[in-house]
Amino acid sequence: MKNLRNSWLKYATISVGVLLAVFIIILLALIVTKPTPEGLIASITSKEIHFAITLSLLTSLVSTFLCILIGVPAAYALARYNFTGKNMVNALLDMPLALPPLVAGLGLLLFFGTTSFGRGLAEMGLVFVFTPLGIITAQFFVNIPFMLRIMRSTFESISPRYENVAKTLGCSDAQALWRVTLPMSAAGFFAGSVITWAKGIGEFGAALLLAGAIKWKTETLPIALFLNMSCGNLDMAISAATILIIISVVALYIFERYGGASRF
Repeated sequence: MKNLRNSWLKYATISVGVLLAVFIIILLALIVTKPTPEGLIASITSKEIHFAITLSLLTSLVSTFLCILIGVPAAYALARYNFTGKNMVNALLDMPLALPPLVAGLGLLLFFGTTSFGRGLAEMGLVFVFTPLGIITAQFFVNIPFMLRIMRSTFESISPRYENVAKTLGCSDAQALWRVTLPMSAAGFFAGSVITWAKGIGEFGAALLLAGAIKWKTETLPIALFLNMSCGNLDMAISAATILIIISVVALYIFERYGGASRF
């Protein structure tokens, strides 16, 4: 009788997961198969979509590089050292995950558009409001927690003993990190970089408020989807969505393949 109850629970829970997966597949299939193949190909090969792809790739690569440059050392410090206020710092660095992207975008817009610091940057030529720089900033702010969390878990999974052994052999702290810890964290680093890049390409809410939805200027793939849906050009909107789906699937495969899910 007990085995029977366990079997019922097993198949019921598996069925819930399978049904959810089927529902997701149906939604994605509806998007990809809605237009005719000719219309989809014509939209994907259009100059507007090419511009959106190029801008999305450039901004997401730059924002991902910034996430790596800042996120990796910060994650290492959070994984290895104890200091006053560490829990508070952890919570604050995770805050962009909890904030709605529109709220994050509003905060960035006010910071760069109304404060003396933001106006000073604009006078120096660093204009973030309604420019591609704003897209990069929005992507960075929203996605830095992903790199931080993945790399922090990766560093925590590597025993400090390896670094201590390297130090006994003459390495400094920085050399032990560079020669021992970073090579051992390569899988997590790669998975974190890929998922951060994919999330950057798909960023919409914060980028919309800070950089705006300006055709041929701040038109990334999500913005292209939004603009074309707003004016009823369904084929163009679906072509942008299809490219985003492909990027998401590839990024998710790489993320799972290199153990990213177990570290997040």
